[in-house]
Amino acid sequence: MDLLQYLAQALTPFNLLLAFGGVLLGTLIGALPGLSATMAVAVLVPFTFAMPPASGLIALGAIYTGAIYGGAFAAILVNTPGTPSAIATTFDGFPMAKRGDGNLAVTLATLASVVGGIVGALALLFLSPPLSKVALAFGPPEYFWLAIFGLTLISALSQGDTLKGILGASFGLFLATVGVAVVGGDVRYTLDQPMLVGGFDVIAALIGLYCIPVVIDLVARPDPHLKVSVQAGGYRLAEALRLCVANWFNLVRSSVIGTVVGILPGAGGSIASLVSYSEARRSSRHPERFGKGEPGGILATESANNATVGGGFIPTLVLGIPGTPPDAVILGALLVQGIRTGPGLFTGQGDIVFTFIFGLLIATILMLPTGLFVGRYAYQAIVSIPKAVLVPTVAFLTIIGSFAIHNSITDVYTMLGLGLIGWILARYGFQPSPIVLGVILGPIAEQGFVQAWLIGNAQGNVLGMFFGRPISLAIAALAALTLFYPVLMDTLKARRARRADGAKKEPIDAD
Repeated sequence: MDLLQYLAQALTPFNLLLAFGGVLLGTLIGALPGLSATMAVAVLVPFTFAMPPASGLIALGAIYTGAIYGGAFAAILVNTPGTPSAIATTFDGFPMAKRGDGNLAVTLATLASVVGGIVGALALLFLSPPLSKVALAFGPPEYFWLAIFGLTLISALSQGDTLKGILGASFGLFLATVGVAVVGGDVRYTLDQPMLVGGFDVIAALIGLYCIPVVIDLVARPDPHLKVSVQAGGYRLAEALRLCVANWFNLVRSSVIGTVVGILPGAGGSIASLVSYSEARRSSRHPERFGKGEPGGILATESANNATVGGGFIPTLVLGIPGTPPDAVILGALLVQGIRTGPGLFTGQGDIVFTFIFGLLIATILMLPTGLFVGRYAYQAIVSIPKAVLVPTVAFLTIIGSFAIHNSITDVYTMLGLGLIGWILARYGFQPSPIVLGVILGPIAEQGFVQAWLIGNAQGNVLGMFFGRPISLAIAALAALTLFYPVLMDTLKARRARRADGAKKEPIDAD
């Protein structure tokens, strides 16, 4: 009966208005390259201090989930992920847009985001205490292997050449080592340049490696940016619903993956979307379609990265350990409001927590009409805008988005420099995704490795620290399997082809 009361509190007009406004604002911010979910939440935090605690949390949760979803718009329509969580969405989203199915891709992303967000919110509502214990089992070696697992995923998913994907991820790892070390504080590879002491900012690297090559290609090619399909009009909601029904298991599985990965502090939507995309491709009857505009790829990535929203709140609320950077900002807002996180939060201040959870669930549902409305006009606008207007607009947003991270011109230089390098590497078949993931996962891998090494060295058992823990062994085995999976598949295909050729030749020899 108490849950119904909390639901009624979440459904008050003021809370509904906050949920709708937060989702709309978050979607618009997430769609702009450089304006991440963390930035959106951080900007809104001061405005929530004058609100009741539950209402302020609803506003923060709504803008957070809206921003994660909004990253899909730029990923699909401009091949530039608005947020790091939408990197994997570019694999199939932009190819769909290029062939004239951009509106269908946006609708699929909207439906998948709603499904994933609902699964994550329901997990937060019913499974918070037991699932939060999973996060406590992860130590430095587990985070090291988790980061390696993410890198092997992006390398194996590289279109056309696994070796180039591994080299790109390695280059991203090198970029992540520039500046002050995450453990120890050593200054590395700065070339005595003060601007490199802080390293390469993740958002600046993401904008540069994804946006600048797109801008250069838009200028260099005379053909239109996106293909306009005469038959493809409106939302294409019925078609998208049929695809969702046909891929229902993919949706549910990816949402569960996103929820579980979201529980792990520091993992976030980038790893969740990659893991779910890899699993969707592995289990598909037509894996060759992935990377060429396969709807199942969008459903997998978008349901997973939005499920991390609810999953990330589990360790934040129950353990006081933020699952993602936006969770860390929201945790700070909780402390300012006088709310103490921990296992007793759900009993001592249950009215605030459960009202917030229901508000997050309502905001996720409101994402459906909001996303369809915004998506329809966003697709029409991107398709109809002349390149003479689109190119300067995208270039302006890249500069503003890079500068707005730390109000520093250094980030703009970083963005432009890495963008030019990315464009040159793309000429030789290197994709930007492995490089960006290397920059994102590099600090996680380094911190986990150094801490595990120090602990193992102090215990006199370094190898046991890395290879003597069950969870570490499981993740390491998955990383090895993912790394060698493309090679195994190619070998099996070659053997089958040889057997098929042999079977065809035998009747001829017999004659």
